[in-house]
This record gives sequence, structure tokens and C-alpha cells, in this order.
Amino acid sequence: MPGLLLDTLRGQNVRPRPAWLMRQAGRYLPEYRALRAEKGGFLALVYDSAAAAEITLQPIRRYGMDGAILFSDILIVPYAMGQDLEFLAGEGPHLSPRLVDAGLASLNAVPERLTPIYETVKLVKAALPADKTMLGFAGSPWTVATYMVAGEGSRDQHETRAMAYRDRAAFQAIIDAITAVTIEYLAGQILAGAEAVQLFDSWSGSLAPAEFERWVIAPNARIVAEIARRFPQVPVIGFPKGAGEKLPAYARETGVQALGLDETIDPLWAARALPEGLPVQGNLDPLLLIAGGAELETQALRVLEAFATRPHVFNLGHGIGQTTPLEHVGQLLALVRNWRG
Repeated sequence: MPGLLLDTLRGQNVRPRPAWLMRQAGRYLPEYRALRAEKGGFLALVYDSAAAAEITLQPIRRYGMDGAILFSDILIVPYAMGQDLEFLAGEGPHLSPRLVDAGLASLNAVPERLTPIYETVKLVKAALPADKTMLGFAGSPWTVATYMVAGEGSRDQHETRAMAYRDRAAFQAIIDAITAVTIEYLAGQILAGAEAVQLFDSWSGSLAPAEFERWVIAPNARIVAEIARRFPQVPVIGFPKGAGEKLPAYARETGVQALGLDETIDPLWAARALPEGLPVQGNLDPLLLIAGGAELETQALRVLEAFATRPHVFNLGHGIGQTTPLEHVGQLLALVRNWRG
């Protein structure tokens, strides 16, 4: 029994709408906070497969989400490519050596760093109810490259964008290397039990149109094509945050089986502009989930109604905030599950 989420990602317009929330396994849940306090830092949790599986399952137990999204991080790929990775309290992730200072040749790959992630997928899949979908994921090459080049996150990705203009060949080599590892990483997750995968391109909105074509659309198209060749039954969800008016081209040219929309996208525009019948996912503002009340319900209904005639996975426009009240999540899911369009 595939379940509502997998049916939707394969192109069926089902009722009730399936729902899951980006970052649903995380800091807003008291059971997550308790386990993190017991186990230690973020990376320690990711590499403790039993703990990571437990975290992945927590929102399924509490809310009955239709999808279980793997508890991990997009920076596992550069970690496996040979960069050192640490998460510093209050500062976020740090990678070294920075590729703005050192080339790819400075890295020595450590592919075994991916193995515990596959074990997490296996553990979750074994425990997951048959009607729930196991979701794997990876960062898209552009977004991963921004961290690898700069060694950390940044608001405008200026160092990476400058490098991409300054040395096309060197930056193309970085994108190609990330693309190759990402294909194998997603394939490993699928072989371990992932039934659909999502590509997170959190910083795609910082690129000019021609750069978007080269560094977002082209590598994602290669990933989608290879996953489709190896695993034709496994849908790929593309989530190019900030892409705006470039979304229709992204959808057509990457070949993704479903498209995630961030909260800046007007759902009525998306319903008109995107390829007919393409499943969409999103796109409620995460801040509405913090606010709750009547406005949460009004805006959630607006999203549902905008996508009434196409396959739609209800989700947020980005990750759930850590201060989100638990009862607001329950309020939202009750509305989505009772809506029949």
C-alpha cells in the first residue's frame, strides 16, 4: 500500500491531502530536545543511527505525518568528500579547508561517512507503518558548493558567486564532483529503503538567471535523470528556494517529479504557471504555524484551494521553526485532513 504521499508524488490528485513538514523532526519537539540533551551535539545524533531513526519517527508517532523525512544534514556530502565538519553553538556549520583557499585536490574522500546514514534509513523503514512514505534527501550541488567554498553559510553567497564568475573551470569541477557524490548518496538511501527523495537548494535564489541555468538547473537535471534511470519508481522532489519566476523553467528542464514551493510564491500564480499535472508541495509560511489562530486556517485553506485541481502535498514554504507551539501543528493537520476540496 503506497500511501497518500507516494500516490501524490506519482501524479494522483488524492483526498485527503498528504502532509509532512520540512524540519518536522527537530527542536520544536520536546522528545527531540530530551534525546539531544542525552546524546550530545547535532552531528553526534546524525551519526548515531538508532538515535537518528528515533528522531525521524518522532513526528510520525506524535502527528501521523504522511512522510518521514530522514534526520540528517545536507553537509554530510562535503563531509564524505573529505572536508572537516563541525557545528558550533550559536554559529552554525563550519567546513575546512575552504575551497575558496584550497582546491578539490586538497580533499581526500571518506565515503564510509555515508554508511551510518543508510543504516538510519533502514531502521526507519523497518519501523514505519506501510502507509507512510520514507523520504530521503540531499542538498543540491549549488547550495552544497556555497558551504564548501566559503566554509560556512552566508546571506548572499558572495564568495561562491564570485568564484563561479572568476574561475569557471574550477567551479564547474566542484559542481561536477558534488553532483557525482550526490547521485551515489541518494542511490544509497534508496537502496536502504527511501521511497522518494528531495533535493534542497536553499540558496538558489541568490543567482542571476544565466547562473541559475548553469549551477542549479543543469546539475539537478543530471541527478534527476540518473535517479530516474536507476530507480524509475522513485520520485524526486525539487525544492529550489527563492527561485521565483524561474520555477517553470526549473520544473521543465530538471525533470523533477514534484516541485516544492517556498512561502514567497503565490499559489494561484504557481497553479497557472507550472506544467499541468505536475505535483506541487508547499507552501505555507512557517511563521503562520507559530502564530496559529484564524489566520493560520485562512492561509492554509488558500493554499489548499489554489492547488485543488492538481496533485498537492501540503507542507511549509521552509522548515518548521523551533518555537512552533505543538498545538498549532495539530490544528493545521486537522484542517488539512478534513479538507476535501
